[in-house]
Order: sequence, then C-alpha cells, then structure tokens
Amino acid sequence: MIGVGDISMMHRPAYVDNPNAKLVALCDTDERQLSARMKAWGVPWGTTDYRQLLASQEIDLVEVLVPHHVHKEIVVAAARAGKHVSVQKPMCVRISEADEMIEACREAGVKFKVFENFVFYPPHVLAKELLDAGEIGEPLTIRFKLGTGLFGMQRHYSLIVELWHLLEVEKGMGQAVFDDGYHKLSLAVHFIGEVDRVQSFLDRSFAYVDMPGVISWRYKNSPCLGYMDLAFQPNLYIESKYFPPDERVEITGTQGRLIMTRCTAKLLDTAPLIMIKDGKRYLFDDLRADWMDSFVDSGKHFVDCILQDTEPLLTGERGRHLLQFAYAAIRAAKTGEERRPDDITDEP
Repeated sequence: MIGVGDISMMHRPAYVDNPNAKLVALCDTDERQLSARMKAWGVPWGTTDYRQLLASQEIDLVEVLVPHHVHKEIVVAAARAGKHVSVQKPMCVRISEADEMIEACREAGVKFKVFENFVFYPPHVLAKELLDAGEIGEPLTIRFKLGTGLFGMQRHYSLIVELWHLLEVEKGMGQAVFDDGYHKLSLAVHFIGEVDRVQSFLDRSFAYVDMPGVISWRYKNSPCLGYMDLAFQPNLYIESKYFPPDERVEITGTQGRLIMTRCTAKLLDTAPLIMIKDGKRYLFDDLRADWMDSFVDSGKHFVDCILQDTEPLLTGERGRHLLQFAYAAIRAAKTGEERRPDDITDEP
C-alpha cells in the first residue's frame, strides 16, 4: 500500500486471512503514521519513498491510496516497474493524466483498476443481477439520493484530513460530486451504461460544500433517465459504523421497481434491497450489508483478476469516463448548459 491514511484501514481487510494475497509492505511520507500501521498490522517492511517499494521484485500488486493529484506519477511509475495497480477513485484530476495512466499500464502489460467499492456492495450486486435478468422489465429511470450528515458515526475521523479534497482546487476538485459523488456516478454507469448528456444545478453550503444540488443525465444506449439530488444535512443523525450519509438508489422499470435503502450508513429500518413487482413486495433482508463487505469484495476481485488473467470490472477506461461524467456535471452547473462527458477535456 502506498499511502496509509484513514482509507487504508478499509482496504486492509481484503488481505487479512486471504490465501491468494498477503500485505507485505507499506509506504507513507508520514513516518509516525507509517510506523503505527506497520506495528498494528504486523507488516514487516515500510518506507517513506515509494520508489524503494516499486524496486522490490517480491511485490506483484500496489494499491495507491494517496491524494488525487499525485495518482498519475505513482501509477505510471508502478506500471513501468511491472506492478499491477489499483488506484483509489477518482483516478486523477485531468483527462490527460487518465490517458497517460491507461497507456502506461497497457504498454507494461499490467492490470489496472480504479478502485471503487459501491458496485461490490452485496445489495447492489444482487440488484444488478435482478435488473439484468429482466425482473423489473426495461429500466425507465434511476434515482440517487445523497444526504450528508455529521452525526451517528461510531468511528471518528479528523476533519483536517478531509479538507484537502473539499475545495475545487488542484488537490481536490470538490467533495459531493467529484469525490464522494464518484460512487453514485459509478453505480449509474454500472447499472445502465455510459452517459451521453448531463445537466445540473449546484449550490454551496457554508461557502465550500458543493450541495445542495441536482444532476440529471441521459444514457448513450438506453432510454433510461438518471437523476441525483444532493443535500448537506449537518444535523441529521444516521446510524453508521463509518460515515453517516443517506445513500438510497431506486430503479423504476416497466414491470417493477428496485429500491436500495442503505450503503455506508443505515437511515431506514428495513431490508437493504426491496423489489416491487406483480403487486408484491420482496424483501432481501438476509444479505451481507456491512459497508466493509464492499471493500473486501472489491479488493479480492482484483486479486482474482490477476491470478486468472481477466479484466477488472472497474477498468481505467471506465474510470476515465466517470472523470468526464463528474466534470460534465460540475461544468454544466457553472455554465447553465447541457454538457457531454465525451466532449470534456482539460480545457476550461
């Protein structure tokens, strides 16, 4: 692992008691943090210089868990060192950087994954299977709800470590749409397909938080319409072992409806997945539904891809499309005009 900040604690469980992979080295520029993680996790080797880690012939895979704006440098170096690479979403802050990362991994013949865990959340996985099986007919609309609260989490994180990606500056590009919103945009593409056109309205809470907002979109190869509303609700209490957002997804089809009621946190006391069709309500309440399950399954998926020589679900190309999707939403709000993700470049 290159970068052992808070998110690394969610990535590590994929390698605990995993017969196919072992966490053998850590890297971070913060020596105290690095030493603490090595001791707590029983990892034998650590370094403050990622180049030393990449020089090791014993390492097959690196997970890059550092801020967005330095992803490209490390991913390209890792690929050229012959390492398979998993990089935390969003993959970078520029389209040209995405292209360089994809090309470097292609030239080196290594697997490349833009890590995202929501598509591996078990209720979302089952919902995708039901959708693809035609259980609710042809999808007509897909709706996302993001309500960000501050109260209810059992694990407390330092707000200081969140500030770097709060602003639309080189390091961050914004929290609600570009960073946390990436999960929802990823699901939007995962469930239905690539996006063709985007419209949006985004306001600010406390001058910096890019909420409340509304984003809507059309797909390239489906008549289904997509919609997401975002709201900052600092006084909303939502029970969670992690962070306390309200994250619901609803897909309406010609023959029924799929409702996903939770992910990171649990707002509603009901089944994590509900299907309504033929006048009946089906509750899928015996699913693995802890947010951590999605991290574990996402990490193990990439290990399996390496061992079986298959392509990861979350390719660099998909990560690039999601980067353009996010920027299309942000720019549509700034200009008041519809934007196409495919037309988004690094030009302002």
